[in-house]
Amino acid sequence: MKWFVVAAVAVCLLVPNSHCASNTVDWCYHDSSCNDSTWPTIAAPFCNGTRQSPINIVSASATGNADLTAFTFENYNDNSVLEKIENTGKTVKVAIKTGVKISGGGLSESYDSLQFHLHWGSGSSVPGSEHTVDGKRYPMELHIVNSKSSLNGNTTLAVADSTGLAALGFFIEVMSGNATGQPASWKNLTSYLSSIPLSGDSTTIKLAISLDDLLEGVDRTKYYRYLGSLTTPSCNEAVVWTVFKDPIMVSKDLIDLFSTTLRISSNSSSPLMVNVYRNVQSAQPVTTQHSGCGSITATVTSYFLGLALSFMLATSWN
Repeated sequence: MKWFVVAAVAVCLLVPNSHCASNTVDWCYHDSSCNDSTWPTIAAPFCNGTRQSPINIVSASATGNADLTAFTFENYNDNSVLEKIENTGKTVKVAIKTGVKISGGGLSESYDSLQFHLHWGSGSSVPGSEHTVDGKRYPMELHIVNSKSSLNGNTTLAVADSTGLAALGFFIEVMSGNATGQPASWKNLTSYLSSIPLSGDSTTIKLAISLDDLLEGVDRTKYYRYLGSLTTPSCNEAVVWTVFKDPIMVSKDLIDLFSTTLRISSNSSSPLMVNVYRNVQSAQPVTTQHSGCGSITATVTSYFLGLALSFMLATSWN
């Protein structure tokens, strides 16, 4: 029975149109009786595991991995794949239509993109990304959740597989200057927040917004990789994490909308949805692309060895 409850929580988080069981664990961000400090107890066994997310990424400790090649993003340029936006009471979740996939990037197979959601603090002045890099916390973080294509959308199987899920993490940083309403894709996305102020509210996305539009400016060939977990109960250790190095740049006014528009329950007087992120967990081994320094060094070394050999040969003939 315990596994059923844990699996039900995970499916509710992952499947955009799933109907959630009423007896799942009652967790939260805002109350000391159910916030993330209690999850290892109230959402055992996974939330007290040894492969938990998020983590602080120490860039100098990330080891080179030649397998971390470029991704292939299928239908990320389609501006009609974002289906529905929902206030879950814990975050904003956007359902993605079928046919959107990722592959490459050192993944074992292709993965279907199911949904994306966000984590934030309290406005642009109080950062709320889940992952941190060298101790820096960004204002927000976007997570695109993907499931192994071979599992045919069966998220119960996905959360039981150590690499069943692949999550793409993108930091969101405040755009420099006094820009407002930028970029246009994020202005379009956040325009729906006023339609979903209360938990359980949802609406269809009708504006043309592609995933590529939302990820504008990010070099998606540069990223960190580690094996971790879901960052909310039931914290299943089933996630291949990819955290991209470049942030998405969004104007301050749009970032602030998340913490000033959305509420945590269906009651219009309930608290605003702020600080919706899990604190960092124990460090995990992190890899990244080779810097290229090694190949440069080898080239320089070979060059000077060649010069020395040429000099020795020339001298021997004299």
